[in-house]
Amino acid sequence: MKRREHISPDLTPLIDVVFLILIFFMVSSTFKKEELALLLTLPDANSATQEIKKEDINIELGKDEVALKGKKISFEALDASFQDVTDKLKPINVRIDKDVTYQRVVKLLDLLNKHGLNNLALENKKEE
Repeated sequence: MKRREHISPDLTPLIDVVFLILIFFMVSSTFKKEELALLLTLPDANSATQEIKKEDINIELGKDEVALKGKKISFEALDASFQDVTDKLKPINVRIDKDVTYQRVVKLLDLLNKHGLNNLALENKKEE
């Protein structure tokens, strides 16, 4: 009686292909730097830029919308979320579209002032 040999496929080429595909996707993908919900056209300025940190409060103000930390939200919900902020010195980065009416800006600033959040930075696009 002859013994049968167990035949198993060689997995080395398959593993090589999987690693090549993994490396390709890692190199070709872009990583999200900021979470932005609204497409805003920021005004130009010549001032120095400030680095934005993840733990900062990021607010975006558009013509008809407002976003907090990359998620669209209403002014009422924004008011409620500011009540939860315990660190009053936490940096607040505000991005305002250049076509927003002054009244909406004042409404946002009043809301921040109501909760004692005064560490404010207005972001803009650097002039080239």
